[in-house]
Amino acid sequence: MPHDVIMPALGMAQDTGLIVSWLKKPGDVVKAGEGLMEVETDKAVMEVEAVADGFLAAVSAEAGDHVPVGQVVAVIAETAEAAKTKIPAAPSNTSQSDQEPTSHADSRADTLPSGEEIIMPALGMAQDTGLIVAWRKQPGDAVAASDILLEVETDKSVMEVEAGHDGFVAAILADAQQAVPVGSVIAIISAEKPENAVARSHKNIPVDDETPGKAVVKAPQAAPKKTEARNTPASSGRVLASPKARRLAIEKGLDLNLLVENGVPQPYHVSDLGILETLAPSDKKAGAIPSPASAGSLPMHIGARIAASGSDEFIAWLAEDGDVRLEPRLIWLRFAAAALREATGLGDMPLIVESRTVRKMDGRFADADRVGLSKPLSDAGDQVPSIVLRDLSGSPITAATGSAAGAPVLTVCREREDYAVSLDYLAGQLDEDQAIEFVTGFVDRLGDPLRHLL
Repeated sequence: MPHDVIMPALGMAQDTGLIVSWLKKPGDVVKAGEGLMEVETDKAVMEVEAVADGFLAAVSAEAGDHVPVGQVVAVIAETAEAAKTKIPAAPSNTSQSDQEPTSHADSRADTLPSGEEIIMPALGMAQDTGLIVAWRKQPGDAVAASDILLEVETDKSVMEVEAGHDGFVAAILADAQQAVPVGSVIAIISAEKPENAVARSHKNIPVDDETPGKAVVKAPQAAPKKTEARNTPASSGRVLASPKARRLAIEKGLDLNLLVENGVPQPYHVSDLGILETLAPSDKKAGAIPSPASAGSLPMHIGARIAASGSDEFIAWLAEDGDVRLEPRLIWLRFAAAALREATGLGDMPLIVESRTVRKMDGRFADADRVGLSKPLSDAGDQVPSIVLRDLSGSPITAATGSAAGAPVLTVCREREDYAVSLDYLAGQLDEDQAIEFVTGFVDRLGDPLRHLL
């Protein structure tokens, strides 16, 4: 059966997404995991992957279009013949509701208060429904935009969803432990306290006749920066690629430099690995085990040292004058994200930092360099990290190396009045210039944290 490609919600408060570019054309062969399109939100540009093998068909939105979250933008057909025929859209709730008595539907619609609609977000690229684990707020409760409204479970994890608006919970339109289609309205937040707050299950939600027919709004004429970047070669011999593309290239023993040498435009995504496989040397195609160097798995190490006074004084100043009390590593991971983005030229691409201490992993955080010191970090769930920050400064350890099999590892140790910083990485994850610039940028911020703020 055909698989719908929907506009995902890449941010909790997002109701539309801008299609930056299509990476596949109608009729093209696609494989599960390959990039189909690039979508821009207010924070980043992300690659939306195919959820199944097949052929791209029924593309209903163009590059430059703003599309409502949950709307079908394309279909993956099982055969090339099916891709050439018009594939009917999946039946919507609207057609079902049309069979109900009009007076009954109208009476239910009249009971809903006005306000900002909260939809079921798409927290994963292959997700078409989300299970409401629990509501953190109840009908009639006051909420701030940053308050957690509910918890949603996907096939991979449980995520907290923020309210996104200040006001009051005027309606909750789905029960806890109920699976709700992506894009469906699950709550309403009103500016004024409602006289009669509404609570009902999803099956009783009146359908807004205008929702399925929302117009696709054209984006401004200015070309997106991400599209321009695809046509711009990297300077200084650097290879620009998404963290996932780098990781998969290492796992497959592929060298991204071959794409550069053959004129394939940067930055590289998972979809470019198919081209890379055709360019690989014949010994790899024959199944020979590549050498560590050619596979990009050669371990590399860089060490640095900086006086601890700069970071220590900054953290003390934040607590005393700014009333911001943070563990040092929660500040350092912001430094690490900023230094890595700067060194690799990732631009607006998402960047995940994993935070570790001696005995545990604290979590993974998305785009920490773009979050103010007084703001909470965004939980990245189980997304693959771009870099691992390991804080050993509170232990007796003064130097350490780390396994960089999954991602480069940046370790911070304390030795008397200094911080000892080390980076362990594989040759295929970063080139030497990028690694040196990354460590330099991080250490500079550690020594003079005000640089991060200016």
